[in-house]
Amino acid sequence: MRYFLFTVFLIGQFTFAQNEKFFNNHSLAREKIWVDSIYNQLTFEEKVGQLFMVAAYSNKDSVHVKSIEKLVEEYKIGGVIFFQGGPVRQAKLTNKYQSKSKIPLFVGIDAEWGLSMRLDSTYRYPWNMTLGAVQDMKLIEKMGKQMAKQTKRMGLHFNFAPVLDINTNPSNPIIGNRSFGENKENVTERALALMKGIQSEGVFATGKHFPGHGDTATDSHHTLPFVNFSKERFNEVEFHPYKKLFSEGLASVMVAHLNVPSVEPREGYPTSISYNVVTNILQKELGFEGLIFTDALNMKGASNFKQPGDIDLEAFLAGNDILLFAENVPVAVEKFCQAYNDTLFTDARLEHSVKKILKYKYKVGLGNYKPIDLNNLYEDLNAPDYEDLNYQLYENAVTVLKKEEHRFPIKDIQNEKIAYVKLGDDKNQAFLNTLRSYAPVTEVDLDSIHLMLEKLKGYSKVIVGFHKADGAWKKHNFETRELVLLDSISRHNNVVLSVFAKPYTLLPIQYFGNIENVVLAYQNNDIAQTVAAEIIFGGVAAKGKIPVSINNFFKVDDGLRTVKTNNILSFSTPQSVGMNPKILAKIDALAQKAIDGKMTPGMQILVARKGKVFYQKSFGYYEYNKDTKVTNQDVYDVASLTKILSTLPSLMQLYDKHKIKMDTKLGDMLPIFAKTDKKDIHLKELLAHQAGLQAWIPFYQSTLDSTKHPSKKYYRKTYSAEFPLQVSENLFLRKDYNDTIMKRIAESKLLPKKQYKYSDFTFIILKEYLEKATHRSLDFISYNNFYKPMGMSTMTYNPLRKMDMSVIPPTEKDNYFRHTKVQGYVHDMAAAMQDGVGGHAGLFSNAMDVAKMMQMYLQKGHYGDKEYFSDKTFAIFNDCAYCNVGNRRGMGFDKPQLNGEGGPTCGCASMTSFGHTGFTGTIAWADPQEDLVYVFLSNRTFPDASVNKLSKENIREDIQKVIYEAIMK
Repeated sequence: MRYFLFTVFLIGQFTFAQNEKFFNNHSLAREKIWVDSIYNQLTFEEKVGQLFMVAAYSNKDSVHVKSIEKLVEEYKIGGVIFFQGGPVRQAKLTNKYQSKSKIPLFVGIDAEWGLSMRLDSTYRYPWNMTLGAVQDMKLIEKMGKQMAKQTKRMGLHFNFAPVLDINTNPSNPIIGNRSFGENKENVTERALALMKGIQSEGVFATGKHFPGHGDTATDSHHTLPFVNFSKERFNEVEFHPYKKLFSEGLASVMVAHLNVPSVEPREGYPTSISYNVVTNILQKELGFEGLIFTDALNMKGASNFKQPGDIDLEAFLAGNDILLFAENVPVAVEKFCQAYNDTLFTDARLEHSVKKILKYKYKVGLGNYKPIDLNNLYEDLNAPDYEDLNYQLYENAVTVLKKEEHRFPIKDIQNEKIAYVKLGDDKNQAFLNTLRSYAPVTEVDLDSIHLMLEKLKGYSKVIVGFHKADGAWKKHNFETRELVLLDSISRHNNVVLSVFAKPYTLLPIQYFGNIENVVLAYQNNDIAQTVAAEIIFGGVAAKGKIPVSINNFFKVDDGLRTVKTNNILSFSTPQSVGMNPKILAKIDALAQKAIDGKMTPGMQILVARKGKVFYQKSFGYYEYNKDTKVTNQDVYDVASLTKILSTLPSLMQLYDKHKIKMDTKLGDMLPIFAKTDKKDIHLKELLAHQAGLQAWIPFYQSTLDSTKHPSKKYYRKTYSAEFPLQVSENLFLRKDYNDTIMKRIAESKLLPKKQYKYSDFTFIILKEYLEKATHRSLDFISYNNFYKPMGMSTMTYNPLRKMDMSVIPPTEKDNYFRHTKVQGYVHDMAAAMQDGVGGHAGLFSNAMDVAKMMQMYLQKGHYGDKEYFSDKTFAIFNDCAYCNVGNRRGMGFDKPQLNGEGGPTCGCASMTSFGHTGFTGTIAWADPQEDLVYVFLSNRTFPDASVNKLSKENIREDIQKVIYEAIMK
């Protein structure tokens, strides 16, 4: 590196005070020595070169790279501002350019909402307009700190932010979403928080666009915008944030290209090259002593006025220190030489800016420049902490502008029938999927107004989502037909309008009287969509306030607070619930190991803690042919999880109502057992698998003919009143066969003594008991008592009667009973012979709905605002009553293994934990001690159930172990 520095002056990297003034925790004497020594060694041309900061790209060819190298080496430019490209490419170029520079280069970037404003593969934060809705300034300051860490990691010294423009013109084509809003106090408060965050990490912030670009109707990239404010107005409004940030130590300011007659009387003369604006007003009147940048000099607002070289000189003469995006440095240097010879500026003027530049280079640590370390660069720029803060920002930004009292958030799910209509032309899947995590929601496709209204008849609520591409400068307008459709729907239906676009999108809506609920999410990304859906159903509380006014309907700072619904699952990040995301990444590797090892074609994995789902992913495919990918919405056969997701909670409700006791005898529960050797078995023994029952009977085998196919004595290929029990697609069992199942259980031999023996008989028996006690079928009981009020979209028996086969992974290629691919019909043979509704098997679900049930258990019978059974009842059923005789089981629940024996868990779950596993490769487990829910669903039985590699390799247990390792103590 050919830095023109004496070793004596290499005085180390400095850390700067994290207070309101910043960058002052170093010796001013050493700073002066360094600055003077460098300045005194420079030629006139090299001094002039320090004024230029040229545009650089990491997505352009070698011709561009060589042109920058030439400017660095031959013209000794002072810095570069990077635009589009990628982080690794840019870091390599930064190192290259720095290595060729005589004096370390300033490197800057426009990263108003993070590096992703310019670079791919980097993190993206909310726009300023979205931050304008956030009321917690500490969050915005934290965002500034994180952005600065990323900026610093990239070897950048300037982030050209915050935007201080007060956007009083809704039609502003270039500021808009880049502004914090239309109120000067709100803008100032948020800009100050962002600046503090940025500069606390040793990166220079730049306030822009002075004197104020917020009320312009044209874009200075293309023309010179006209602003017709008086100087008094500027001083009162537009200068307000500048004054405050100057007093708090703002490092630099960018001057805009504007036509403002009140401060620059020369007609059409840009403010960026106005001596009155840059020197008299900014420096003398407002007292700013930091670095002053021009806005990009290639912008038509400036370049239309003067030619390259001339515009640079004019900007310098006006009082600017750094000339940004100079188009022709060689010509500009010649112009400077000529002007100096013509005494248009003095040595003192040049010294003022160049020494200021060197001073700031020293402050930022360029006295001991170190190249960017390329190792782990991508990972460092995309750390999990950034996602956690982003969630918090959107949770604090999304704004409820209008709501119905007592009906918003939506709570009474069992009495709602909800439709969703998508408007706009961008993605909406995260919104719809999250809505469906709270309640069954039917998407109604767009059609003519008449047909839409017909389709929406019968729905108690219609959620309308308006989704536009998440680009700061893209148009977010409703189309005329969309406004007409919204008006028609809102006149005939109860509507929740959720807008995923800038606030000004609402301006064309002429009347909000018929729209009962309005949610403004500001942007159309997955986090905004998730949070908006959560607010609609009460998963999180709304806190945001709109930063701009919308006609006469909504004024600045309007925003209704809502209350989080008690005891329902919501969504967040691992850090928010004390989990380490880096350790959790091991789950992905274990999932892939299972797929690669053909232990299962695919799976869903969900983990929640403290009532928040923080990990929900799907892996693999329906089958090994990889035709259909698994998604979080797909519905798996959960096998024996049915026991604790359907039969057990229904029994617990009866127990809670004192309809049955733990010492109730089987002979009293069901007459068929009254005269058998099983009559004195207590319910407690049944539930703990301590009754001495056989494990199971392959009931189906006795219904096969001599060729091992279903016998015509028992089956038909079509439905009839005599053969109504559907076993598979074209197979129906005679209606009286359930009696045979119960009779065979009643007549089965007991084990020699009562000891732990897992048996499906328990829950087949309990299903029979529940149906006779309530005079309702088990599927009816479970749906109405649990699934419907808890808003479960997928948990059901016989899913093909409610949904398409395309969302259900297959469980087996059956060559021993049904002789077909089993898909959408229960895998368990006995449950299939009970018309798909078994007490021991038969349920289908996605992981989210399973998690709801487990969370309800974790909350001791409570979910939402409803009690399903008492705390006392849960405690009794979660008791390990026979642990003293080596039986780990609770009352229906499985429990952690005892004394190092084999069992369902990793051995790291607490003894208060509970759950169950399933034959198809499933587990649902909850741990009250850690407030943790873990769900794993798969179809490991496909195509062949006979070898359980998933169990042998302990995949489910190993994933659970990772979860516990990830808990941050």
